[in-house]
Amino acid sequence: MRLALGVEYFGRAHCGWQSQPSGCGVQDKLEIAVSQLAGEKTTVVAAGRTDSGVHACGQVAHFDTQAERPLIAWVRGVNAHLPETIRVRWAQPVPDDFHARFSATSRSYRYVLYDQSVRPALAAGRVGWFHERLDEEKMRLAAESLLGEHDFTSFRAAECQAKSPVKVMRRTNVFRQGDYVVFEFTANAFLQHMVRNLVGCLVYIGAGRQPVEWLPQLISARNRALAAPTFAPDGLYLSGVCYDARFGLPDESSNPFIFL
Repeated sequence: MRLALGVEYFGRAHCGWQSQPSGCGVQDKLEIAVSQLAGEKTTVVAAGRTDSGVHACGQVAHFDTQAERPLIAWVRGVNAHLPETIRVRWAQPVPDDFHARFSATSRSYRYVLYDQSVRPALAAGRVGWFHERLDEEKMRLAAESLLGEHDFTSFRAAECQAKSPVKVMRRTNVFRQGDYVVFEFTANAFLQHMVRNLVGCLVYIGAGRQPVEWLPQLISARNRALAAPTFAPDGLYLSGVCYDARFGLPDESSNPFIFL
């Protein structure tokens, strides 16, 4: 039997999603918890391998098991074996051809940035920070140039292992909520550090260091050295993963965004 899980976690408490020899990955903790409930060694596969410090409120993972448990047990039972920084939100049986990563049709990320002169204390690790007030309208206009199919080499980490830098950006948005600026991106897939690199460039535009036209110029240049530095992981959240309706998974498109 194959089961899909909806998972959320506080990334600062872990060294990313992927399993590590030290056991500090979210995958390590989740596999231990699932295996304890299933009574057998279990491998858990995620829709996206978030980096160290990156959070998730809409991660999706799957695993195979011979154990038969009520669905609520795969939520409450697994959570009973997890640290408080990781939680399973829902469990759902899926067909054998479902794959959390390869069946995904799109992924969505949100980045929350506090743009005030003093770094926040209560939201430390949960939001990014920039010391100047940013122009969210300029950043929103610049982000529109990302829509469609592009070569995103200028926003790709040097160690990125993706076979192709070409991705399809389906939605972007930048808006303000009080003292916070929220960046939203939905694409068929993302390159390593792609969202953090895009946010870094948009912040340069919002701070007046570069014009709105700079972002499309970077896309055309296909040169990472010309773009802004990689922004901190603190405010980045994997907010949702979409799949074909036939799999019957919960719709995470309206997933509540909570960071405090």
